[in-house]
Amino acid sequence: MKIAVVGAGFGGLSAAKVLRQSGFDVTVFEKTPDVGGVWSRTRRYPGLQTQNDKGTYHLSDLPMPAHYPQWLTGEQVQRYLESYADLFGLGPVLRLSTEVVSAELVDGETGWRIGFRPAGSDEPVTWERYDHLTVANGIFSDPYIPPFPGREDFVAAGGRVLAAGGFHDLETARGRHVVVVGHGKSSCDVAVPLSDVAAQTHLVARELLWKMPRKLGPVNYKYLLLTRMGEGLFRYITLKGFERFLHGPGDGVRQAMLRRVGDAATRQLKLRELDLVPHGTFADIARSTVSLATEGFPERVADGRITVHRDRVISELLVDGGRPAARLADGTVLPADLVICGTGFRQHVPFFDAALHARLEDGAGNFMLHRQILPIDVPCLTFAGYNSSFFSPLSAEMAAVWIAAYLRGGVTLPGAEEMRAQVRDRLAWMQERTGGHHARGTNIIPFSMHNIDEVLDELGLNVGPLTRARQWLLPVDPGAYRRVTPRMIRRTAATAARSRAGRMATEAAVPTTDGPARAVATSDAAPLPAEPGPGVGH
Repeated sequence: MKIAVVGAGFGGLSAAKVLRQSGFDVTVFEKTPDVGGVWSRTRRYPGLQTQNDKGTYHLSDLPMPAHYPQWLTGEQVQRYLESYADLFGLGPVLRLSTEVVSAELVDGETGWRIGFRPAGSDEPVTWERYDHLTVANGIFSDPYIPPFPGREDFVAAGGRVLAAGGFHDLETARGRHVVVVGHGKSSCDVAVPLSDVAAQTHLVARELLWKMPRKLGPVNYKYLLLTRMGEGLFRYITLKGFERFLHGPGDGVRQAMLRRVGDAATRQLKLRELDLVPHGTFADIARSTVSLATEGFPERVADGRITVHRDRVISELLVDGGRPAARLADGTVLPADLVICGTGFRQHVPFFDAALHARLEDGAGNFMLHRQILPIDVPCLTFAGYNSSFFSPLSAEMAAVWIAAYLRGGVTLPGAEEMRAQVRDRLAWMQERTGGHHARGTNIIPFSMHNIDEVLDELGLNVGPLTRARQWLLPVDPGAYRRVTPRMIRRTAATAARSRAGRMATEAAVPTTDGPARAVATSDAAPLPAEPGPGVGH
């Protein structure tokens, strides 16, 4: 089976590695000149750093280098992904600087015609046929920039409007007036280095988010939020095990724990003195989220290098006295040579046409994906890395394991209507939890391990109860999952062999849009040995 993977970030590279180890013929298309996805040098903004420590932010069979600092820069993450591609021999299957411009289901919907060309060129499109397509372009690949009124005149007067990922050169901001939009991690991260060179740095935030310092007193942030306990303090769709106590009889204890954390973070970061305390309490964070505080941000607010305009939005861009400016909803006019937006992302696959998007989405534009992976009404298609989470590398890798098991005939799916009901329930929960501000169709941190459990439980491949119990108190180590891929390959060897035999006589089975539970098996490659390649056990 020939599989096209689009995207070479954590999702695309781990999918390529797992699928190749599972016996598939894989080609990876990536429009940037390097691997890395959001960490590519073409998308890194000044100040970009991880929200996780290096011990929790890696793929299962390759830890971060020992000499890396605990909190990683964007460049270090990109170098890690280059080393991952080298370790698993992915170089020959990577087509860098190659943009997929179209993907069309072939007649009978038994595969895809993929159209591609060199990125940024007007060369004729080359077409190739693939049996399956895995989309790993990432939920953070299409930045959303608000449609500011007056932008055309603003730009004509010399103003610039960029997404954070499109800003790379600090020198272009030296001596300029800069407005950063948003209060998420990217906005705060980029505002700090900007404040060192800009004439003025203003940050406009519609809604303040809760922030956590890297250390809360003597306690590292990773012990507070990068554990199953940290995740369990926030209510999930369904409650299991100890979570039933936390959100039932123990709810008072849970809220007290969160209040203490919120109070400590408020004191340590001086949020009250700086007027940066979000509305609502830390314990009642159901409609927001938590992000890591950017080092140096509170200090720059305190000394005036960054001015925060809280509970405000830009109502229009304009030209004021011949200079580019931004008017806020309260009437304040800010000089603005440069507007940098950390305002989220749109869930969008640019190489799918409108008709295909309509088949993927519900009426509100949310992707209908079983386990954040499998479209219910489009065959020969899967998504990797579409669960946004604190542990996004591990989550993407376990999605890749699910995809490989599915293609080897190792997944028995519920009926289409049952899957639709499950996805609708999840989307309704997300809508209620975030007040409609979620990235469409994707999960919202911090529900990472819940998603991983759901994926692996469906495969019967989850780690043991002792490992999961340890993760309640200690930061999650992705290395605990390094044997999941070889276990999946061994478990699906028989179904993969039957699929090879069946494929010789008939077309591969494809998902239907209704009907009873079914198993899908389409691999025509030989299963690999029990230990499927280098890197396992690192």
